[in-house]
Amino acid sequence: MPHRDQEIALLRREVEMLMNERQAILRVVGASAALIASLDSKRLPVGAIEAADVVATSLNQLSEETLQDALSSVHAEIEGDAEAA
Repeated sequence: MPHRDQEIALLRREVEMLMNERQAILRVVGASAALIASLDSKRLPVGAIEAADVVATSLNQLSEETLQDALSSVHAEIEGDAEAA
């Protein structure tokens, strides 16, 4: 049994680490989404437009639930979402 208890403790630590990492990633994604939504692409330098496009494309590939979790993690709303609510 001690071996099983060690395995359970190890798995518990791993899950906690992964959940903490997920929260950190959600904060980055939420902040990125809020930043991209607030940008005026007509005023950005070409290099920034290309980078913003990569971020926006990546954000658009996320599920709606994940994006909402990310926005919630930074207490942000995208204007279109706020109007729909």
